[in-house]
Amino acid sequence: MNSSGEIRSNIGAVRQSLASFRAEREDQWAAFEALLDHAEKKSPRKLSEEELVQLPLLYRATLSSLAVARSAVLDAQLLAYLEALSLRGYHYLYGARGQLGPRIGRFFLTDWPAAMRSLWKETLVMFAVLAIGIIAGWRLVALDPVWFAAIVGEMAQGRGPEASAASLREILYGGGDFLSGFAAYLFVHNAQIAILAFALGFAFAVPTVLLVATNGALMGAMAQVYFAKGLGWQFVGWLSIHGTTELFAIVLAGAAGLRIGTAVAFPGESSRIDAAARAGRTAGVAMVGVIIMLLIAGLLEGIGRQTITSDLARYVIGGGMLVLWCGYYYGLRIRPKEEVPQ
Repeated sequence: MNSSGEIRSNIGAVRQSLASFRAEREDQWAAFEALLDHAEKKSPRKLSEEELVQLPLLYRATLSSLAVARSAVLDAQLLAYLEALSLRGYHYLYGARGQLGPRIGRFFLTDWPAAMRSLWKETLVMFAVLAIGIIAGWRLVALDPVWFAAIVGEMAQGRGPEASAASLREILYGGGDFLSGFAAYLFVHNAQIAILAFALGFAFAVPTVLLVATNGALMGAMAQVYFAKGLGWQFVGWLSIHGTTELFAIVLAGAAGLRIGTAVAFPGESSRIDAAARAGRTAGVAMVGVIIMLLIAGLLEGIGRQTITSDLARYVIGGGMLVLWCGYYYGLRIRPKEEVPQ
């Protein structure tokens, strides 16, 4: 009997505590809910100064009530109500509700170039890897022409070191089928390399480095054939129209993958997952920019290869695009403005 009496007494105490808890704080919850209803129907600019002050205060009071409810209150309905109200308040106060236009503008003016600048160390490393690949491909073909077919693969089609200078020149300026096909293949290949270099960065960046180096070897092998025939200047000019954008995009994709790979390999005090997630935020923004670069490279390749045959014009376009990208990434420094919720 004593035990039953104690249980009833405890239940009564809990109910009284719950009633007291509700009575003390229910007005705050109702006020916060009404203020949210009012605020969500209009722009924050139209709220009064008092309402703007009350919003965060009531939000914090609701969070406090939720903490107490989770630890001491046995009312599931009340707990669900406070969780929903707190979540609603959080989304209003801290959720991203900027208009689409300003957000796109912010991406192009601040987020994209800032992400590329933050990857400058990784970018230099990837440029070095690409250069090593180009030198390796060049040297292998120079030492033994058999390497050309092994590196370039099915795109060789007998148009490698055994081809005459006249036929190679005709390909460069006459819109030959080989270089047309090679150009299309090269764009698809480079796009795949860029995406894979980023996606495989989590494997300690080893596949990323190998992919960029292999791509460099392909370019080195092709370049050696043309330089050996006295057409190096012409080949580089043809390639530069879209190549400066395309190869730069591959290097940046590799840099993004390297950022993730090094974060996984050397997470510091964080877990590998947390370190990779932090690195992925910057690398992800960079990869959106890389996709845009590849699309622009495709347009340059599709139009420039067919319509521009002047070596000087090719170099001007290719060099101009490289200067444009470098100026955009490393010269454009606009501080982001705080977005006003709408």
